[in-house]
Amino acid sequence: MLINLNTVSKQNINTKDIDYIREDVSFPKELLEKVASLPTKPGVYLHKNKAGNIIYVGKAINLRSRVRSYFQKGRPVDAKTKALVRKIEDTEVIVVDSEAEALILEDTLIKKHKPRYNILLRDDKTYPYVRITKEPYPRIFTTRRVIKDGSKYIGPFTDVGQINRVMRTIRSLFMIRSCDLNITQDTIDKKKHRVCLDYHIKKCEGPCEGLISEKDYNENIRNAIQILQGKTKEVESLIEQKMYEAGEKMQFERAASYRNKLMALREYSSKQKIVAADLADRDVIGLARIDDIACSIILKIREGKLIGKRHYIIKDALLANEADIMQRTVERWYIESDFIPLNIYLECEPSEPEYLIDFLSKKREAPVHFHIPKIGNKKQMIEMANKNAVYIIKDYNLAMDRREQTIPRPVVSLQRDLRLDKPPRRIECFDNSHIQGSELVSSMVVFEDGKPKKSEYRKYIIQTVNKNDDFAAMRETIGRRYKRLKDEISKGDLSRKPDLIIIDGGKGQLSSAKKILDDLGLDLKIVGLAKRLEEIFFPGNSEPFMLPRTSSSLKLVQSLRDEAHRFAITFHRSLRDKRTLQTELTQIDGIGEKTAVKLLSAVGSVKSIKNASDEVLSKHLTAKQLAALKKHFSENGNNNAGT
Repeated sequence: MLINLNTVSKQNINTKDIDYIREDVSFPKELLEKVASLPTKPGVYLHKNKAGNIIYVGKAINLRSRVRSYFQKGRPVDAKTKALVRKIEDTEVIVVDSEAEALILEDTLIKKHKPRYNILLRDDKTYPYVRITKEPYPRIFTTRRVIKDGSKYIGPFTDVGQINRVMRTIRSLFMIRSCDLNITQDTIDKKKHRVCLDYHIKKCEGPCEGLISEKDYNENIRNAIQILQGKTKEVESLIEQKMYEAGEKMQFERAASYRNKLMALREYSSKQKIVAADLADRDVIGLARIDDIACSIILKIREGKLIGKRHYIIKDALLANEADIMQRTVERWYIESDFIPLNIYLECEPSEPEYLIDFLSKKREAPVHFHIPKIGNKKQMIEMANKNAVYIIKDYNLAMDRREQTIPRPVVSLQRDLRLDKPPRRIECFDNSHIQGSELVSSMVVFEDGKPKKSEYRKYIIQTVNKNDDFAAMRETIGRRYKRLKDEISKGDLSRKPDLIIIDGGKGQLSSAKKILDDLGLDLKIVGLAKRLEEIFFPGNSEPFMLPRTSSSLKLVQSLRDEAHRFAITFHRSLRDKRTLQTELTQIDGIGEKTAVKLLSAVGSVKSIKNASDEVLSKHLTAKQLAALKKHFSENGNNNAGT
């Protein structure tokens, strides 16, 4: 339920409710009246700045109480919150049914909007899960997509190599099927499937033909899940027990099979690092800072063994305190994770521990305890996590340094020749395309470190210009592209901010584009590239600049220009072809788009189709379609026959 505070009724608002206003900041009266009328239910609140952009997303058990706290007199706040409060101009709230829903919604909105004052955890990766399908004979496989179809998901797994080894182990131990057949008791009874090669080489027990019961197969699935969750002791005991039982019944071949499985499982288990002698399940969450970079890390310990870890990088973390970073880390990890242990060991207390414990206990359906150890083995595990976090930050900084040091030569050359303040690592180039003013389109291509980044290419159909006006078309394109960029920058996302903009055109098109950037208040480096002599124009300078003919910087600019031209022409042709189909062939009764495409592919242009013989056309058209086509061309003469 979304409540826009602009629409909240001001009736029955007690003026005493707004007497708590902070004296060091002035707020719009309308905002304060809205805050006083907020509901007292759980939900998420979104603070907005003067431009209407979301600058902070938070959750609350009691929305009115929580949002009011930002405006209270004498409430101690850190530097980040003080800066946030000065920017708040409006607030929206979303009411939900429970605190858990609020936490999950908050996480979703933070990922979507990337608000300026929220702590943004960055890992830039999609980690795999293991999916156990909801079927009579389930399948087990790794996936990066979570589909809500009743399947069980285990993960995420941050070490892809490790999860691949685990999957190989459980397949060899329990012979889980690898096919995607829809196996049910009905298909088994009707003998719809036959065993494949996996059965003959002892990698599957043949559930498709009912050679293993559903009960036994699902027991194997349960054992596989135990191993995926890092719990091998119980499975080892079960296999060992079955081995002895088979031996006592003199089923020696079966006992040998269990023995081999037990040996394989113990070999796999022995390769895992033991970090706790008590063999308990726990997560250890550490934290480290170096300058303005922070890193939080989770060590997954199951039965005393370290089975995996996950880390998050926090950039620009100078104003973020440890409690808020820990809060956000715990929220993010356990929203994603399938398993929550009884005990969670932390470097410091989260900012809202009661909220977290309530959420985790409900998700686990059992108690959850936070511990902040000061001495002993538990403190050593925290220190181990912290040391790993320090190492990750150093490795991250080294990677950033290497990235800075490995700038391609053409990019450095272009920086030198154009006298830019920094290397143009991201360059955006624009071009227009049309034929006699029709089907006006523009293209934007992006090069990063001198190479095309095609996922960032964009096409623009010109909407406000219906004649041959390149200047107006370029103004529209630049306005649409950089208005979006301005919104991204206001949210703290600088990842798509270009170091250089190239306009494929002369002084006129450059001036049109520059004016739009000035109107948007964006200070971006922009140049124009004349088509004929490949002269470079700078804003405010009527004299062109020539890049050295043999320089790598000229070759880079030419590559950008040619790619932008190619991309625009390709888009324009696709629109023109579509229009040709719709205005020529598809106007003929009985000929649809598929038939038109088939004809064009086989015969060529519309003109070729008009001049083709009945014998050629009859290979692709019915007699009725052929008659309609010939009638159309005879009535319209040569007017509509394109090339």
